[in-house]
Amino acid sequence: MSPRPPILVGTLHPRLLVDDFAACFRFYDAVLDGLCGAKVAEGNAQGPYARWNADDEPVLAVIDRAAMKTMLEVREGDADTALLCFRLDDVPAAQRLCEEYGGSVVSAAAPRPEWGPETVVAYVRDPAGHLIELQASPD
Repeated sequence: MSPRPPILVGTLHPRLLVDDFAACFRFYDAVLDGLCGAKVAEGNAQGPYARWNADDEPVLAVIDRAAMKTMLEVREGDADTALLCFRLDDVPAAQRLCEEYGGSVVSAAAPRPEWGPETVVAYVRDPAGHLIELQASPD
């Protein structure tokens, strides 16, 4: 089998799913600059989402667990504490790749215009059940 061309063109970063968004925002906003030079790039303590970047690259994102469950439009996520977010060139291809190697689709690739024009997102679980977000957006 010949190697596949890479699908990943952007970044990989963790997203923490939290119950007390404001407290976690304040914590990470206070410590990330000193730990790795990351500064808040998006969001605020009111939530439900915030991201910290270092040198324009995402380092960490925090999202309110209840908001995440709403985004998935299923009753999933009660046990999840984190997910991996891949920013990609081709979400449907990445979703197929994950399925081919034992991943299960939670939410199939679909447009998310509320996140930005041309944003496409899918959620899959790896064989161990970890949540993965596959995202393509023009930014």
